Amino acid sequence: MKDLLKIYENKEPEIIFNWKDAETEAEGWTVINSLRGGAAGGGTRMRKGLDMNEVLSLAKTMEVKFTVSGPAIGGAKSGINFDPKDPRKRGVLERWYKAVSPLLKSYYGTGGDLNVDEIHEVIPITEDSGVWHPQEGVFNGHFKPTEADKINRIGQLRQGVIKVLENTNFSPDVAKKYTVADMITGYGVAEAVRHYYDIYGGSVKGKRAVVQGFGNVGSAAAYYLAQMGAKVVGIIDISGGVINEDGFSFEEIKDFFLTKNGNTLATANMIPFAEMNDRIWSLETEIFAPCAASRLITQDQIDQMINTGLEVVSCGANVPFADKEIFFGSIMEQTDERVSLIPDFISNCGMARVFAYFMERKVQMTDEAIFNDTSDIIRKAIENVHAKSDSKKEISKTAFEIALKQLI
Repeated sequence: MKDLLKIYENKEPEIIFNWKDAETEAEGWTVINSLRGGAAGGGTRMRKGLDMNEVLSLAKTMEVKFTVSGPAIGGAKSGINFDPKDPRKRGVLERWYKAVSPLLKSYYGTGGDLNVDEIHEVIPITEDSGVWHPQEGVFNGHFKPTEADKINRIGQLRQGVIKVLENTNFSPDVAKKYTVADMITGYGVAEAVRHYYDIYGGSVKGKRAVVQGFGNVGSAAAYYLAQMGAKVVGIIDISGGVINEDGFSFEEIKDFFLTKNGNTLATANMIPFAEMNDRIWSLETEIFAPCAASRLITQDQIDQMINTGLEVVSCGANVPFADKEIFFGSIMEQTDERVSLIPDFISNCGMARVFAYFMERKVQMTDEAIFNDTSDIIRKAIENVHAKSDSKKEISKTAFEIALKQLI
């Protein structure tokens, strides 16, 4: 596996598009690792301090993810080095998408990512730039449909991603009109845990869980884990966090979800971040869902969790460990050797799978059909790993081997 990984990591990307904004200090990159299957896909993120190497590593991650979620295309990513809280953000995005629109029309598909909203920013701004849908390039480059078929499938994709959830099994509050895009990634993170216990033995019910991050992914993961009967004992976010060693009730987790402030936890009696960061890693827990930014989890933090009974990690963040390597650094490798580590390209593939699902010719548009499809894809990926090795350890190593053999 390591030899395959080294070949894959060292392969130069096929396309690097670099942009410098004429009106601000913003700089952006689209990195297309390969045009496997005639196209490439990956979301657009924005943060201050982002660089091309971060975008490159995420593009390679996306290519591995597509071996699970489909379609069989190359990996790509867009990133903009700019403060997302700057009031000039909208203008930066408008100029960025205008510059990158020829790629989006031809062979590149994008979506939302860190600090860039799929529904309120990506879709309307790309439309204003003359792109039918941010995934149009995948249609043209990979599927090569007739004009009529493309119109039908793009219509399906447009409707599906922003579909308001109507089923109370999937929405915390149907009156608040949460969408598929709001909930699906966190749902997949939770489903990965459920399938893990079902396949390898045990049950999620009664297991204690810690969640890092409370944006779309972390809050949804906490909600669905609690719905399954897991006991969420701690949530840490950039603004602080909460701890209940006996586990918060489902209603309490639901209330945290409904009262969050944008992408942050906002509740009474919040424990300050510094105190949370000292306490949360030593809580007794079986389940850990890192759903914050990439490369945050240190060796000491994961060691503390393993020493207090950690069983399974379901990655909501891409590359959650503070390794310098693109994929399999020392922290990730040691974690994989000691506990069950479900890699990001399986556990957080929900949004990528939703895109692939809606790109198919004609699919059911119910909440149940959409969410069950993502769940089935994640289960199949974990079953494939289990079929190769039934050990609860080195799950990520085995999963990478399966994926890389498809790419090299």
